[in-house]
Amino acid sequence: MGQKIELACIIDDDKIYVNLVKKIIEIKQLSENLLIYKNGKEAMDHFKHILGNMSEERLPEIIFLDLNMPVMDGWEFLNEFVKIKNNFNKKITLYVVSSSIDPRDLERAKSINMVTDYLIKPIELKKFEKIFERAIPAA
Repeated sequence: MGQKIELACIIDDDKIYVNLVKKIIEIKQLSENLLIYKNGKEAMDHFKHILGNMSEERLPEIIFLDLNMPVMDGWEFLNEFVKIKNNFNKKITLYVVSSSIDPRDLERAKSINMVTDYLIKPIELKKFEKIFERAIPAA
């Protein structure tokens, strides 16, 4: 698989899930680095800071976003992220990851064109590997 993703990001308040994903990424060597935020506000503050400093290399290539979190949930994060994403030149692949199987959540997420896919927890290992393979630009 030669090329790896430089920076992945998980926005999720579920510590067990986050630790599991972190382990998978480390063991399978799917990404060089990993950003982890407990809620959408932490992540949004970071992205706005990057924008202010014009340091796009510190932006993740792939984001896994949970919907149900305290402070700023996934929907609120998406609303804010849509407003600032055009200021970035870097292509960012965003996956909504949720334990919700409510068809309304699925439809709502898919109606936001920056959402690549809606993944239901728990995510299988094979699916994770495929996601990372797809996100890596062909050299």
